[in-house]
Amino acid sequence: MTDMPEMTSSPRDRLILPAMAPFYHGFAQPFGWALFRVIIGGLLMVEGWPKIIDPMGQVGFVENVLGLPAGWFFSPLLAVLQFVGGGMIAVGLLTRPVALANAIMLAVTIWFHVTHPYGDAFLTAEGIAFLTANAHFLTTDGQAQLLGDGGTALLHQVQDKAEFNSTFWFAGAAIIAAFGGGAISLDRLLGREF
Repeated sequence: MTDMPEMTSSPRDRLILPAMAPFYHGFAQPFGWALFRVIIGGLLMVEGWPKIIDPMGQVGFVENVLGLPAGWFFSPLLAVLQFVGGGMIAVGLLTRPVALANAIMLAVTIWFHVTHPYGDAFLTAEGIAFLTANAHFLTTDGQAQLLGDGGTALLHQVQDKAEFNSTFWFAGAAIIAAFGGGAISLDRLLGREF
């Protein structure tokens, strides 16, 4: 036998300030979880809104870039998954299956951004010459510096942000799929969840 301590202590016993337990468990955790859900779901809704407005707008992307058949089916499905699914995550309704579906979609998004980078040149030599001769089209010196290299620095920033955002949303959706709606959710109000 080893001298392992028993793991029978309560979460309150493990706190440095046990008096904070009611605050943590009664307020901070449920409201923090609800806020996290609202942020992830809300961002999915923002990203999905243009797709709801034009549900067939992703047909070419789905078929020609992703190589999936039936873009007419997947394009509106993507719109609904992001916009309606994001709203369902935000309010905590059918939270786990909707978050899991969004996590899978976001994993595909990460794969796409990693395997299809934006590239190294946004502007050709002719484009740089045009902007140099017509500096009034640039709004700040910072943009002129970013575009002076043909847009390489700008495109690398856009690429990094696309990968970062997709990874954040994927992780958020996957965590929500694992833990569910939480104490402040429609799932909890209905008394049933997946």
